[in-house]
Amino acid sequence: MAIYRFRISFEDFDDINREIDIKPGQTFEDLHRAIHKSTGYNAEKSSSFYVSTDNWIKGEEIALMPNQRKIDNGVVLMEKAKISSFIEDPHQKFYYIYNFERPYDFHVELIKIILENDPNIEYPYIVKSVGEAPKIMDKSGSVGGASVASSSSSDDFDFLNEMDFVPEDTDELEAMGGRGINAQEENEEEESDEDDVFSNDEDEYGNDDYSEDRDDY
Repeated sequence: MAIYRFRISFEDFDDINREIDIKPGQTFEDLHRAIHKSTGYNAEKSSSFYVSTDNWIKGEEIALMPNQRKIDNGVVLMEKAKISSFIEDPHQKFYYIYNFERPYDFHVELIKIILENDPNIEYPYIVKSVGEAPKIMDKSGSVGGASVASSSSSDDFDFLNEMDFVPEDTDELEAMGGRGINAQEENEEEESDEDDVFSNDEDEYGNDDYSEDRDDY
């Protein structure tokens, strides 16, 4: 039986990577758990693989612990998805998002097909581990007891998670937020200008206001 060897690297940390051997008949959940056996992260987190193009553009999703919306849309489940069913290229790529609450993005690439498996090895098997996986921020905004984010940041993440937030939505959200802020500032400036006009009702003679009772000249 052939063996697939995948290289898994953090999208934002190119110097940290893992190489994992896995049987074609094993599932994406098996691969997911092997990855986090190598990182030390909690594997019991909502995560997804996406069939990817060579340019890391995401396609079909393969999910672990999906939300109800994804279930209703018929998302493929990791525990039921054999890896061999999604290999269409000898250098097949998958985009992988771990833990949608505090996401880390990975590139997963098939780098080698080994024709014979080793009967003395239990698969999945971690072949190579380069670099220490970065620490994960907990919900209190702390890593190892050191505060790295405010509580408002944590609330923002929880809110985005409820909206099925994914990292590529960031630009759109920022753009929406920017327009809202600018609109509010413009309204405040207009109100301020109106106040200035009505608070300075002096006639050309320097009187404070116009009055029908003013003596005729």
